[in-house]
Amino acid sequence: MPLENATPAEAPATRPVVKRTARAILLDGDCMVLIKRTKPGLAPYWITPGGGVEDDDPSVVEALHREVDEELGAKITDVVPAFVDTVEHIAENGAHGVKVQYFFVCRLASMDPARRHGPEVDDPCGTYDVVRVPFSRVGLASVEVVPLTLRHYLDANIEGVLGLVGPDLG
Repeated sequence: MPLENATPAEAPATRPVVKRTARAILLDGDCMVLIKRTKPGLAPYWITPGGGVEDDDPSVVEALHREVDEELGAKITDVVPAFVDTVEHIAENGAHGVKVQYFFVCRLASMDPARRHGPEVDDPCGTYDVVRVPFSRVGLASVEVVPLTLRHYLDANIEGVLGLVGPDLG
């Protein structure tokens, strides 16, 4: 039965969103800026800069700017939505639902690691090393980017991602 003819009892149930994050696919020339996370007892992994959308953030994009400033001491430009990932999640208050991660392609305007601040810097669990990897299939394959869905998206869409911040997109 088509969804437009479905009764409320037959319509697919939506899961509650218990957390939202804003993350940067951050390009700096021919490289992508990542954070290498090393936690005691775990293998290193690489994440995109970003983090949770807070209640006082005016928008998801404003949360992205705040998080990039906190984690990298950086300013970004050319912010364009690129990818959304939804995963099962249990919130800090114990609520079950999903975490929606919004990934934006953007360019690095400036970065001063001495300006880094926030919980990752003030009270770290392990290390947060800022690294650059070539934004190519070989470069991305050289690190363990998480989440896996992002790694697959980037591997399949490098040219399209570059096009999102190209001068002719409008």
